[in-house]
Amino acid sequence: MSYIVIENVTKTIKNNLILDNINLLLEKNKIYGFVGINGSGKTMLFRAIAGLIGYDNGSVKVDGTEIKNGVHPKKTGLLIENADLWMELTAMENMKILNRLSTNTISDEKIEEILTYFGLDPKSKKPYKAFSLGMKQKLRISQAFMGEPELIILDEPTNALDENSIIKLREYIIDKKKKGATILLASHSRTEIELLCDEIIFMDEGKITKLEKVVK
Repeated sequence: MSYIVIENVTKTIKNNLILDNINLLLEKNKIYGFVGINGSGKTMLFRAIAGLIGYDNGSVKVDGTEIKNGVHPKKTGLLIENADLWMELTAMENMKILNRLSTNTISDEKIEEILTYFGLDPKSKKPYKAFSLGMKQKLRISQAFMGEPELIILDEPTNALDENSIIKLREYIIDKKKKGATILLASHSRTEIELLCDEIIFMDEGKITKLEKVVK
C-alpha cells in the first residue's frame, strides 16, 4: 500500500488551472524530488498534501487518511516558500510556540539541539525581523524537523543558505530517511535532487510530465 495516494486532483484559482488531474503514488521511507520552473505546480501540490488548501476534484490520502476539510497529515514537518514566523520573537521563542501548537511536542533541550545544528544561537535575543535571509531560512528549516516528523515536506530549502549549511541540511535529510521518514523535496538544483532523491517527479503547467528513478 502506498503511503501517499493522489488521485485525479485538480485545483483552479481565479480561472487558472494550477493542478491538472494529478495522479501519484509515493512509498514510505523514500526521498522524492520535485522539479519544475516557478508556477509549475510544485508548491500547490505540497500545500494540498499538507492540507493547507482544498482542491476542486480528486482525493489526497496520506497513510490512509484523506486530507480535506481541515484534516492534516499526522506527524508532518513543513517548509513552504513565503511562510513567515513571528517577527518580534527570537528563534527560541518562535520554536517554543510552534512546539506548544504541535501534537508531538519535544523538550526545550531538543529545540536547542536543532537550532544549534543549523547554526542558530538558542540564547540569542535577536528578533526574527532582524535576521538575515539565511538565518530566517535556517529557522524555517529547524521548525520543519521539530518533533521527529514522519512526513517532511521541503519547498526550496536551500534558498539563501551558504554551502556549509547546505551540506549540513543534506546530512540531516539523509539521517531522517534512515530513521524512517518520507521526504518530499522541491529544488531548483538538479544536483541537490540527484544527490538526495530516490525518484524525481517533473512538473510543468500543473501536470506531472515525467517520473525518473535515480540510479546511484
